[in-house]
Amino acid sequence: MTTTALDDVSTDDDRASGAGTSGSGRGLAWLLVITGALGALASWIITLDKIELLKDPNFKPACSLNPIISCGSVMQSWQAEVFGFPNPVAGLITFGAVIAIGMGLLAGARYRGWFWIGLNLGTLGGTVFCMWLMSQSLYSINALCLWCTLTWCITILMFWYTTVHNIKHGIIPVPAGLRRTVLEFHWVVPVLWYGVMLLLILTKWWSYWSSLI
Repeated sequence: MTTTALDDVSTDDDRASGAGTSGSGRGLAWLLVITGALGALASWIITLDKIELLKDPNFKPACSLNPIISCGSVMQSWQAEVFGFPNPVAGLITFGAVIAIGMGLLAGARYRGWFWIGLNLGTLGGTVFCMWLMSQSLYSINALCLWCTLTWCITILMFWYTTVHNIKHGIIPVPAGLRRTVLEFHWVVPVLWYGVMLLLILTKWWSYWSSLI
């Protein structure tokens, strides 16, 4: 995929206006809106299911399909309340903020460099947290939640393409060669990332998956 194609994803509309500010193309703006909406939807559904579990410990969420894909097992673990309250409550707030940022970009908003760095750090923190939750799901809880898996995937996209935007516009300074490589092969990182995640999931429960064939 070429740099021109990347522009369609992240910054095709960028124009220099105002000292130290940067907007984005419709591609990145829509990516933030759509991934933020998916994250908010997942957080809302998990929150509703968590409420039902609190009222009835025997409640079975709709996404509890088998011993492996068992949202109820994940929701009832201590990892589901790391901050002292259900994790999806934080998701409702943070994904809502991402939607607002994306809508602002669609409306032509331009943000200063510190704002873009803040978004980058926020999405990085969310990605690190999601990867920790993934490790806990695979090797401690021994179950997967489909809605949680969706949030892992979209958070990776938010983080990576915000990083690409910041590298492209010099907000994150990198050597020219690295910058060209990132812009030309921006798709490689998420593809490899998802590939590793899928491989871990397959190998963790391979005996179960193979029994379904």
